[in-house]
Amino acid sequence: MASKERILCIDIGGSRVKAMVLDKEGKQLEEYRKLDTPQPSTPENVLKTIKALTQHFKIYHKISVGFPGYVKKGVVITAPNLGTAQWTGTNLAASLKTLLGKPCRVVNDADLQGLGIAGGKGLEMIITLGTGFGTALLEDGKLLPHLELAHHPVTKLYTYDMYIGEKALIKYGAKRWNKRMVKVIAILKTVFNYDRLYISGGNAKKLTCKLDDNIALANNQDGIKGGARLWR
Repeated sequence: MASKERILCIDIGGSRVKAMVLDKEGKQLEEYRKLDTPQPSTPENVLKTIKALTQHFKIYHKISVGFPGYVKKGVVITAPNLGTAQWTGTNLAASLKTLLGKPCRVVNDADLQGLGIAGGKGLEMIITLGTGFGTALLEDGKLLPHLELAHHPVTKLYTYDMYIGEKALIKYGAKRWNKRMVKVIAILKTVFNYDRLYISGGNAKKLTCKLDDNIALANNQDGIKGGARLWR
């Protein structure tokens, strides 16, 4: 069974819910699919969306999930872009195991991206630019404890989420947003002294500023492949 193991990987985002099936090495086995994140994004509505999305995938043995918030042992602690008050205390891993009938692991979405993207050498940082701002850190391929850097102040008035999240991009435009990204990257470089930085998420393609040689752009489909590594 291990050699033929199929892992259903789900990425829950503020805008879309994505899924694909991988083998244990992270190779894609079925077509990548996505649906819009329901509004309101309550646990009940998101679970219904996942049920609809995953009906296309007939055979899988385990489930890996990336969630946009702080998750501890499968239980949601915060969900700022979905509605923390509705999600806090939700055992998402247990709910999905019941819904889909397979063992499930849930981690922060940037952590899942990091597992899929990182090369496994040195201190690697992954940031995701989507509805909000996500971060993950890995040391020699090992996932480090999650930090909700998105909610840390970057100025006197704004957190990272508020400063470079999608709302800021829409409000201020790409040119000003890129200037903000230059400032944020400089802060991350100084604070974390990473060996390599990966930038992923739907808004990564809107970056026009010059990037250092140890910074690379990645796509969400590469990141969701972290679902295979989550079970190693």
